[in-house]
Amino acid sequence: MTPSRALTAPQQALLDLLGRCTLPLMAAPMFLVSGPELVIACARAGIMGSFPAANARNIEVLDQWMAQTRDSVQQGNAQAAWSMNMIVHSSYDRFDRELELVRKYQPHIVSTALGSPKRVLDTVHGYGGVVMADVTTPTLARKAADAGADALVLVTSGAGGHTGHYHPFALLAEVRKFWQGPLGLAGAISQGVDVRAAQLLGADFVLAGTRFIAVQESLADPEYRNLLVRSQLEDLVLTKAVSGVLANWLKSTLEQAGFTDAQLREEKKIDFSGDIVAAPKAWKTVWSAGHGVGAIDRVATVADVVAELRQGYARTLQAEQQALETLLPRYPA
Repeated sequence: MTPSRALTAPQQALLDLLGRCTLPLMAAPMFLVSGPELVIACARAGIMGSFPAANARNIEVLDQWMAQTRDSVQQGNAQAAWSMNMIVHSSYDRFDRELELVRKYQPHIVSTALGSPKRVLDTVHGYGGVVMADVTTPTLARKAADAGADALVLVTSGAGGHTGHYHPFALLAEVRKFWQGPLGLAGAISQGVDVRAAQLLGADFVLAGTRFIAVQESLADPEYRNLLVRSQLEDLVLTKAVSGVLANWLKSTLEQAGFTDAQLREEKKIDFSGDIVAAPKAWKTVWSAGHGVGAIDRVATVADVVAELRQGYARTLQAEQQALETLLPRYPA
């Protein structure tokens, strides 16, 4: 973290929310995986969770999800927070109706993907919320910053269902040259040591996705969860051919869906029009995972995963403290 920086009120509010969590960690919003039960379980485990608005099969269901999440997350802990992700791509048909529900239920954080965060800023800032933008390149980070985003999430190489090209070391360093606001890192966050490593690189928080697919509270098909337990890094294929968005997919599900090598090299156009949950799109039967998939050794609960990550984080801090006793005398500032 950068020790002294000028922050806006929403930016400070986000860091305060993260400071009350058991770890500086958010469960990433995952298409067809994250729902209210996962977000509620995250809040009860002491971290923040998020679901994509697009996961609700229609606006009526989304209305119910948001009411359930708002009420349950803050039950017994008025300071607990939740987040919702919105597709802001021009092809997405439900945007205006989803924004009305944001105005109604006022999630603490609204994250945006596949477009400019500017489309949600007035509404979210109007009730005191925080706008977070997913970005994959320095150029997109600058555009999101210029548009008024309160926080940036760097989606790096190694992320799953929506990934980037760049190594987290280099991307984070380049973005930190022009951005001193809250910064999150996403991509292969699977162990407690990863959380601490991201902080040392200059991130304020991390987002973990794949670790939270194989939990009992996710919307994932049971076979999807079990496949993750059996999978390793080399079981992944990077392609745009499924949804038009660059993503890492489990090779066996691509094969079962009939994708050929030639098709996997195709540059498919992004299209989020129509009912993307109910429609027979390819991505419903082809499953994604990030580079951290090898860390999954069982189907667990959210509480189990968070406890494991916290223990790993604590062990990392202890090892760091011991190492510093030797290293600091050798490398005085």
